[in-house]
Amino acid sequence: MTFSENALVILKKRYLKGDETPQEMLRRVAKAVAAAEPEAERALWEERFTDLMAQLDFLPNSPTLMNAGIPEGQLAACFVLPIEDSMDSIFSTLRSAALIHKSGGGTGYNFSKLRPAGDVVSTTNGVASGPISFMRMFDLATDVVKQGGTRRGANMGILNCDHPDVLAFIRAKTEEGILTNFNISVGITDRFMEALADGKDWHLVNPRTGQTTDTVKSMELWNRIVHAAWATGDPGVIFLDRLERDNPTPHVGRITSTNPCGEQPLLPYEACNLGSVNLKNMVRDGEILWDRLEKTVRTAVRFLDDVIDINCYPLPEIEDMVKGNRKIGLGVMGWAEMLFLLGIPYDSEEALELAEKVMAFIQATGREASRDLARERHPYPNCVGEPLRNATVTTIAPTGTIALLAECSSGIEPVFALTHTRKAFGTEDLVYVNDVLQAEMHRRGLASLDSLPLEMKRVFVTAHEIDYPWHVRMQAAFQKFTDNAVSKTVNLPADATKEDVRKAYLLAYELGCKGITVYRDGCKASQVLTTTPSGKKDDTVTHQLVMPMGNQGTLPLDRPQVLTGKTIKMPTSYGNLYLTVNETTGGRPFEVFATLGKSGKDTQAHTEALGRLISLALRTGIPAPEIVNQLKGIGGSQPVWDEDGVILSLPDAIAKCLERALGMPVHTNATDMCPGCGAVLVREEGCVTCHACGYSKC
Repeated sequence: MTFSENALVILKKRYLKGDETPQEMLRRVAKAVAAAEPEAERALWEERFTDLMAQLDFLPNSPTLMNAGIPEGQLAACFVLPIEDSMDSIFSTLRSAALIHKSGGGTGYNFSKLRPAGDVVSTTNGVASGPISFMRMFDLATDVVKQGGTRRGANMGILNCDHPDVLAFIRAKTEEGILTNFNISVGITDRFMEALADGKDWHLVNPRTGQTTDTVKSMELWNRIVHAAWATGDPGVIFLDRLERDNPTPHVGRITSTNPCGEQPLLPYEACNLGSVNLKNMVRDGEILWDRLEKTVRTAVRFLDDVIDINCYPLPEIEDMVKGNRKIGLGVMGWAEMLFLLGIPYDSEEALELAEKVMAFIQATGREASRDLARERHPYPNCVGEPLRNATVTTIAPTGTIALLAECSSGIEPVFALTHTRKAFGTEDLVYVNDVLQAEMHRRGLASLDSLPLEMKRVFVTAHEIDYPWHVRMQAAFQKFTDNAVSKTVNLPADATKEDVRKAYLLAYELGCKGITVYRDGCKASQVLTTTPSGKKDDTVTHQLVMPMGNQGTLPLDRPQVLTGKTIKMPTSYGNLYLTVNETTGGRPFEVFATLGKSGKDTQAHTEALGRLISLALRTGIPAPEIVNQLKGIGGSQPVWDEDGVILSLPDAIAKCLERALGMPVHTNATDMCPGCGAVLVREEGCVTCHACGYSKC
């Protein structure tokens, strides 16, 4: 057993049942999965499956680790549900989604069949509320259904580019706190991309009537997608025709949606169980262990196929679809470490060539294993072509938590950082260095990161040191040899431009990706204001908040004899904060008084000092929103939780009190800070993951 101390903490918090040990967990999972084997061979496969996981050469998706071997254990991670244009269908799907989320799965939907907002409803003589309003209902339901007692649910919401509500959909997440349990993507067709290339108009069509309701410039629609993605990270884009071209069972249905992180295109009511090979373990002494990789892939394919038969499905329709197509999704993790161990920079042609070689090997080996299973058992029932056991074999999925268990990088992402700090839950913070880097430093006799030679710095690159075209090209390289799709976040620096986003999206289409998501560093922390000029349909403009700095450098204004104000109470780790904000007769904030209940003298002194400095800034003409921006998000060692989300520190609490007192929009830190330990969350592969304590939300 090779689980690290970090992994043991995560296992205890999320995976182990009662007093179960990690060894007992793996044995529980292996025994449950091997129950699908012929009785005489179950003990043999139980041992092989246990060894495969114990060596950390392969791990299945989290629902399998959590639920295999327990009553009514649901083991699949990915589901897609249909939504038709009727209240019966919408609420039936909502019920199905709740059952899936309760069991530990994530759901994807395409809302494009729903009539647009304002359209007629003949049965009630009313008007339709539109797909976005129903998405909010699904989002709220996700909030109140806890997944298997361990995880919050996650959703993918897709709206096609010709839907009349697509402009409102594009800006749906520019207001923080809205659709927080959804990733959203615009469904893009080849026809749209052709119209974009030719500079043509684009028609928006009511799905109920098939009639054109509006015409927009294709470039304008594209620019709005780009702007919203640059500002907030949403929406991504899904290339619908590309999904359908790779549909192995078009006679069964059309693919119009994916799971929450976009890597698994699925038919309605279809599900898929996933697992990942640890590429970090497939290198020794600067050479790839191809024999070990082949053995791992073959055993993993059999493991995932067995999961299909022992799974407890939340709906009979899902069981029928899954067993009809028997899709599995074998992917990889530890790609960044494989490159480190081979001395190859992530952003290099050599890395792209190796990506294609490795994934081509995994795909070919996986299909061969599936063919062998088809001969041993039988092909999947809906098979009409090559006799395979599984309609699909490979998927590059997010591996947020299982990568932490395996102590390797997530999926095909570059490492986010070479060092990170782990909250030690009540003791001091512990700093961890990437173990491959640490080993290489030890071999070279290097004492600190500052002493790395240039050739090492070139190899040990992190996500934000890699230009966006390399991110996209790496995704495309793996996509060439992946049956399903590839989960990848194109990380952009804070100063990336909208043109960078535009080029990244176009490059993804040109290189054959099935979708793309970008995330510009820090964009979620920006306050985004939305204003709609009265009477202009779909004329919303999104602005970054830019405030003038006022009269800095001048003398502060004298205090009037009488001021009125209000006092806001907020919890902190040092006791309740009471912040009084006084205003002039014109409603301008003029001064603040800050005090803490039940705190030590030093902490109260720091609090009073902050209040005095804020007052001086206000009296000198610095706008209150600028002060809020400076204080908000400052992290501390003891975060607490409030109705508006996590309170990171005393300065963060003061900023939130100011927002409340002045009637400013209150934006939580929930998407940026870990609810488990308060550390910064990292966005990778469409997920948010805490490298400190192992929390993950996909």
